[in-house]
Amino acid sequence: MMMQFSKCIHLLLFLIVFVQVLLPVFSGGPGFSDDVLGLIVFKAGLQDPNHRLSSWNEDDYSPCNWEGVKCDPSTNRVSSLILDGFSLSGHVDRGLLNLQSLQILSLSGNNFTGPINPDLPHLWNLQVVDFSDNNLSGTIPEGFFQQCGSLRSVSFAKNNLTGKIPDSLTSCNTLLTVNFSSNQLYGELPSGVWSLRGLQSLDLSNNLLEGVIPEGIQNLYDMRELRLQKNHFTGKVPEDIGWCILLKSLDLSDNFLSGELPQSMQRLTSCKSLSLNGNSFTGSIPEWIGELKDLETLDLSANRFSGWVPNSLGNLDSLKRLNLSRNQFTGNLPDSMVNCTMLLALDISHNQLEGLLPSWIFGMDLQSISLSGNSFNPSLKSTPSYYHGIEVLDLSSNAFSGELPSGIGSLISLQVLNMSTNNISGPIPVGLGELKSTYIIDLSRNKLNGSIPSEIAGAISLIELRLQKNHLGGRIPAQIEKCLSLKSLILSHNKLTGSIPAAIANLTNLQHVDFSWNELSGSLPKELTNLSHLLSFNVSHNHFQGELPVGGFFNTISSSSVAGNRLLCGSVVNHSCPSVHPKPIVLNPNSSGSNSSIASHNHRHKIILSISALIAIGAAAFIAIGVVAITVLNVRVRSSMARSAAPFAFSAGEDYSNSPANDPNYGKLVMFSGDADFADGAHNLLNKDSEIGRGGFGVVYRTFLRDGHAVAIKKLTVSSLIKSQEEFEREVKKLGKIRHQNVVALEGYYWTSSLQLLIYEYLSKGSLHKLLHDDDNSKNVFSWRQRFKIILGMAKGLAHLHEMNMIHYNLKSTNVLIDCSGEPKIGDFGLVKLLPMLDHCVLSSKIQSALGYMAPEFACRTVKITEKCDVYGFGILILEVVTGKRPVEYMEDDVVVLCELVRGALEEGKVEQCVDGRLLGNFAAEEAIPVMKLGLICASQVPSNRPDMAEVLNILELIQCPSEGQEELE
Repeated sequence: MMMQFSKCIHLLLFLIVFVQVLLPVFSGGPGFSDDVLGLIVFKAGLQDPNHRLSSWNEDDYSPCNWEGVKCDPSTNRVSSLILDGFSLSGHVDRGLLNLQSLQILSLSGNNFTGPINPDLPHLWNLQVVDFSDNNLSGTIPEGFFQQCGSLRSVSFAKNNLTGKIPDSLTSCNTLLTVNFSSNQLYGELPSGVWSLRGLQSLDLSNNLLEGVIPEGIQNLYDMRELRLQKNHFTGKVPEDIGWCILLKSLDLSDNFLSGELPQSMQRLTSCKSLSLNGNSFTGSIPEWIGELKDLETLDLSANRFSGWVPNSLGNLDSLKRLNLSRNQFTGNLPDSMVNCTMLLALDISHNQLEGLLPSWIFGMDLQSISLSGNSFNPSLKSTPSYYHGIEVLDLSSNAFSGELPSGIGSLISLQVLNMSTNNISGPIPVGLGELKSTYIIDLSRNKLNGSIPSEIAGAISLIELRLQKNHLGGRIPAQIEKCLSLKSLILSHNKLTGSIPAAIANLTNLQHVDFSWNELSGSLPKELTNLSHLLSFNVSHNHFQGELPVGGFFNTISSSSVAGNRLLCGSVVNHSCPSVHPKPIVLNPNSSGSNSSIASHNHRHKIILSISALIAIGAAAFIAIGVVAITVLNVRVRSSMARSAAPFAFSAGEDYSNSPANDPNYGKLVMFSGDADFADGAHNLLNKDSEIGRGGFGVVYRTFLRDGHAVAIKKLTVSSLIKSQEEFEREVKKLGKIRHQNVVALEGYYWTSSLQLLIYEYLSKGSLHKLLHDDDNSKNVFSWRQRFKIILGMAKGLAHLHEMNMIHYNLKSTNVLIDCSGEPKIGDFGLVKLLPMLDHCVLSSKIQSALGYMAPEFACRTVKITEKCDVYGFGILILEVVTGKRPVEYMEDDVVVLCELVRGALEEGKVEQCVDGRLLGNFAAEEAIPVMKLGLICASQVPSNRPDMAEVLNILELIQCPSEGQEELE
């Protein structure tokens, strides 16, 4: 009995110990938690080369302070795990299933491999899953969406997924956003996907999907964005697509769709972007297209549309870009399009349009016009003075006649001029030399006569000059050497005379030269061997004579490139050059020594001859050594330049390089979208005339893509701070995904170990700083409505960056650009992310140019830099826009700090007097005063007193007067 009682006592003690000690381990008590266990297990299966997860310590009671982890303050459980761009690799481990309160799981921009874990949806609180931009493989598991709980957003974009879209997707009724783009998914689109009534965005682009797009899409009342481009869909557009009346963006381009556009599409009155290019649509453009009043982009190119372009296009007064190229349209453009006052780019090339050009084309502020490949036949007239804003003008392959306008030099913004393959006659205007920004001039295949004017050398940005197949005579102007950026000089099939100027050899960027089928004569300049980038050089069918240059490109030149010059000699033409020997020195063997004077004369003559011979031999030896040395140096220089020039390898949206795998110095050019070809090379960036700005991180140049699209290139001057190519590319790709109407788009990048370039969209109006503060700014006085629009746009752009967890660090008016519609775009963001070695001290020194915008915490090493630093700079920007004054102005004997000036005026009740005097009282005081107060609040010395940008947006929308909100800009 006593023994049984003792056993009971021991059992009771064990239970007490279990309850007091072990139970907390399993109940999430202070000693341990499921969240810590799950995350540590997850970490154990990862590779973390940059030690981003070093704060994850298994001895911690809570993971709430770990990097990338956020907790619900009410439960202290993990609610968010965001590890975007951490360079992690491994598998998505089951340890995450312990995070029962997890709502957001974002692992984008890493190198995760293996399949998608089908058990993740068992986390019933999970709302957002983002595995985009990884290397996941396999199929999307059927079970992933069978128990999707409260899942609202899922993205598997940019992986290596295959298989079909699971049918279980159609049962996940809580979904708002689905993005499976850029994989290798195949099969048909499940018809049940249209049953997801709450779906707002569906992106299945860049896959291998096929079959017809099923009917039933009318159920998606809330759909805002539908992207199915670059698949293999066939059949017609669903008849009921027009019931998605909130649709703002529809992209069905690059499929195999056919038939006519469904009548219901006229209901898409909220649509801003409609892209149907690259299909087989037929019929005419329906008249109802004019009812889509919000359209800003309409692309119907590369289809089989026919008939006349409808008059109703003139109703699209918001239209900015219209592309009807590569169809079968006839007739002419309707005069009603004069009402499309916002139009910036018009492409109607390769159709069957004819007749005179509508007068409205040259009366609008178009930036790009392409009429190529039609049958327009007007006579060219004088260039209108108001046509100065054009950047791309392509009138090639038409029936234009008459002479080139003498005033063509007034087109000061022109970058591409293509009038090839027409019936244009007369001389080349000397005004072409005034086109300082033009990089392509193509006047080939016309009837031009006269000579090439020497003034053309004024077009200092020229990269391509094409004048072939005309009736041009005279000499090649030596002044062309001033066009240092020239890569292609094509003058063949003319009547040019004289010799090739030796100055051509100064054009060291030349790659393609064609002087064939002319009447040129003389010898080929030996200096041409200095053209180390030559890829082709054709002088066939002229009257050249003498020896071909030896060295460089000319050692491998083809015989066809020099054919038809019967007096040329050299191994290439299989015609040896005649030898030239000096006359022999003859001494009289019969001379005697009887005549001392004669003997003395002969002795001196022998000595002189001997010295001359020695000098001649020495000179010959010196020249021979020099030739050998120069040849060796040329080989070494060319080899070095081949390594340092780092030739571009182009990629459209994906990493691609044609470099040898074993050559780490080979250049890599990556463009995030489009099939553009780069027109400017790295060497052109050294041209001072291309420079448009400088900053703490680099120099900015303007250059162009082959299609005429201008871009801004930042050449980073902080290469020593960039840790590795892998990290650089990872961060750049992350920046490239940021797309917002108020953020400057990063379009691509270029990498070598010694040169890093960032490729941005180019905005010709320039910076806010320039427009506000230039001395000659009489034309740039912003109205109050424009200023409010700029402030609101900057707030939207900065708020978007903060939503993307992106701190700008360097916000100032020189980093805010204005587009042609007056919208501001924030640039130079995220550069600090590219420089992992940039510490607090270096950062401060890099942005000293931001004096007046820098938050006070930059001066304190112990204070964490947060989004509130950007809010401070934004507050200063508000005051700068409203007052028109710089943040800090140096007077003759004083320094005026804008923030203190406005704060003092507010305290004295005179804040209205701070509004820019150029507005002359023409501003809404009920808006201006609250806006300045908001600026002062944002620029508070204490970070916690500053609002976040979401709150700033709400305040601005409250400040904006309802009656003024929709007012047109002056």
